[in-house]
Amino acid sequence: EVKLVESGGGLVQAGGSLRLSCATSGFNLDDYAIGWFRQAPGKEREEVSCSSSGHGSKYYADFVKGRFTISSDNTNNTVSLQMNSLEPEDTAVYYCGASSTVNGARCLYNFWGQGTQVTVSS
Repeated sequence: EVKLVESGGGLVQAGGSLRLSCATSGFNLDDYAIGWFRQAPGKEREEVSCSSSGHGSKYYADFVKGRFTISSDNTNNTVSLQMNSLEPEDTAVYYCGASSTVNGARCLYNFWGQGTQVTVSS
């Protein structure tokens, strides 16, 4: 059974940092691109970052470049998203997902978790 479980969300003041983690199981992390996307109330889902070791690519949305960093630990089957210099506009539910392929370095998600809430206060 494929599972992705996010953790690390919470409430933080603008300018602060959070580190999201995603524990994965049921599939080989080496065989998938892995990424994070987010969705705020009333807004479209938007991709934040995608990392593909198979394609040797990392994608970051323009609105997070220089602030967020994606990393993966294939030994422990975990994926992380370090988020620095957070802004109120970053408030959303963040989802970790796995993608069997990428399109221009962006993930096309096959599986994702339940999400973790990130709230940034001004």
